[in-house]
Amino acid sequence: MRTLLAPLGAALLLLAGTAQAAGPSVVVSIKPLHSLVAGVTQGVSEPELLLAAGDSPHTYAMRPSEARAVRGADLIVHISPHMETFLEPALAGHDDARSVLTAARLDGVEVIGPRQSHSSGHDTGSGHRDGHRRDYHLWLDPDNAQAITTAVAERLAALDPEHAETYRDNAEAQRARIEALDERLRQRLEPVQGEPYVVFHDAYRYFERHYGLEAVGAVTLNPHQPPGAGHLQELRERIRELGAVCVFSEPQFEPAIVRSLVNGLDARSGALDPLGTDLEAGPDAYFKLLEGLADSFRACLLETG
Repeated sequence: MRTLLAPLGAALLLLAGTAQAAGPSVVVSIKPLHSLVAGVTQGVSEPELLLAAGDSPHTYAMRPSEARAVRGADLIVHISPHMETFLEPALAGHDDARSVLTAARLDGVEVIGPRQSHSSGHDTGSGHRDGHRRDYHLWLDPDNAQAITTAVAERLAALDPEHAETYRDNAEAQRARIEALDERLRQRLEPVQGEPYVVFHDAYRYFERHYGLEAVGAVTLNPHQPPGAGHLQELRERIRELGAVCVFSEPQFEPAIVRSLVNGLDARSGALDPLGTDLEAGPDAYFKLLEGLADSFRACLLETG
């Protein structure tokens, strides 16, 4: 009997040690943010992603299992309660401020206000803004990604001192990787700086501002509401007058509107994706997302691609 109990005891001790070594449970709202968090937690744990491919943070409804995961998580990372509104009920039970990391409120993260619509004078609402009319697509600025990386590492180090060194080492490596990506994209996008184009909805201002790109209009003021005929006619006139080179659609929305806009005009059509819909979730997704945006801008705005 003693010989049977000894291996069992050793196995139980091993399981206990594994459980003790496991990192905190982390839940992240959207794929680009999840990628930055996953880069910090590598070697310790894998964060859970809430929004899968094709889901919109503005209209998403959590399943009961996801709501339970959020309520039971040691750390929830999201952009802003004004963007991922679906999280609000599940976050209500998190009284400890350390268990929620809101990217828009972090030191070093800049959140910008909306610009006026190029064609109608109304702000180009994306459905992701609060009463102060903020733009929350902030992950598209590499400087914000750097600040988020640092903050995630420090929050996890406080929650899990045993793995603090790993989190900080991972964050340092990720910041270097973001810096190298930023330099590559600056060089790649330099030839298309100032070339006029139209986006499906005004989701790219952080990326545009960082790399000197020039949108002159948006197809729709709200991606979840079809644009009116009057707005589309104004936009066609603006495309013609300004010589807009390209009109970009998005994979989540019907591209027929974009095709009708460019019909009979010299402008080409392209596609942009601010969320990385078709990318595999993980530490590489953020980098592939920004590389993909740069490639799409360059291919459509340059005659030769």
